[in-house]
Amino acid sequence: MAELMLFRRDADGRDVELSGSTVALEVELQRRVEAGLEQMLGIRFLASEYATGPWHRGRIDTLGLDENNSPVVIEFKRGSDSGVLSQAVSYLTWLESAHHEFEALVRSMLGAEAAASVDWRRPRMVCIAAGFSHHDRVAVQRLPERIDLVRYRVFEGDLLGLLLVDSSPGLSTTTSSRRSRVTAVGSVAAEPETAPAAGAGLVPACLRDLYAELDEALTAWGEVEVAQLRHYIAYRRLVNVASVIFRPKHEAILVYLRLDPDSVELEEGFTRDVRRIGHLGTGDLEVRIVSAAGLEKAAPLIRRAFEAS
Repeated sequence: MAELMLFRRDADGRDVELSGSTVALEVELQRRVEAGLEQMLGIRFLASEYATGPWHRGRIDTLGLDENNSPVVIEFKRGSDSGVLSQAVSYLTWLESAHHEFEALVRSMLGAEAAASVDWRRPRMVCIAAGFSHHDRVAVQRLPERIDLVRYRVFEGDLLGLLLVDSSPGLSTTTSSRRSRVTAVGSVAAEPETAPAAGAGLVPACLRDLYAELDEALTAWGEVEVAQLRHYIAYRRLVNVASVIFRPKHEAILVYLRLDPDSVELEEGFTRDVRRIGHLGTGDLEVRIVSAAGLEKAAPLIRRAFEAS
């Protein structure tokens, strides 16, 4: 299993590895993640310890809505628990039967616009635990549900580390032509031979060749999920790292990167700070690509966004 390693430089300039540990109480981990849910996982908080009613007889640790407007169920385990996947499937089953209840919760917490934008095609489960067994990781790739397995460690200095160790894109509940691709840590999820190309249905003919090169650049970073949504294509790990939008009239592709615009020397017509500008997709830095040369120029920014994710 992939290990999360953290180092601190001592007074002599040597790197000393910090030893990670687990939390004493599960609720300690839950409250810590909930407090920074949007920053850590790109998920807006809705509810904690949410009861699923007499039929499902459960209590969901955390409910949320992610940056792509997908409903999210989060479960925390202080240690390793072989029953986490069966619990995940059970709660996602409840979610499928509780559309109106969930949307009412979104409306009360985030407003009517957010409730109207809930995307029921890709509900998601995030399991955060100290570790997962080999059987858990194999099972995730066989299940039709969309599930992320996230390993945590706490370190001295009040540091918290989260590592995506495996992920399944799940099966879409819509028949629209699209593909979700995941390269998980240590494994590659197979795709049907009949799966359409990434972005099928969204990519204008005039931009297909350029997008094919961009797609290759965005998926060259290991564990990357590609999800075609209604208006854009998201490239994500635990959170969206890049969102791709097409502008066929201008023969341009706009890439919104999860990168601080203040750390970039902005160039008119190429990069733009969109923190205060409404746009589809997620990301604070807009990169405008109109040619292969522009894509090559954007490559260092793409690399920085993925290295920081």
